[in-house]
Amino acid sequence: MPAVFLALALLLLVTMTAGLLRIVIGPSPADRMMAAQLLGTSGIGVLVLLASALEMPALIDVGLIFALLAAVSVTAFTRRRIDQD
Repeated sequence: MPAVFLALALLLLVTMTAGLLRIVIGPSPADRMMAAQLLGTSGIGVLVLLASALEMPALIDVGLIFALLAAVSVTAFTRRRIDQD
């Protein structure tokens, strides 16, 4: 079972590279923010999968902290966009 978790973590890392490309070439700030959300969500998924595969429960705590930071970053981005308009 740990091999399956590691394979899924690798798949998520591949999607994260696609998100990095979208951040670099994204035509609009909204596209870039959505790609950043993809990176955050995928990163949390990778951490949870690695926690299960490597039997390191502390990685789940790190993933929860990243989830909180991702929510705050979206709030800050939308506030910034509203203030600019």
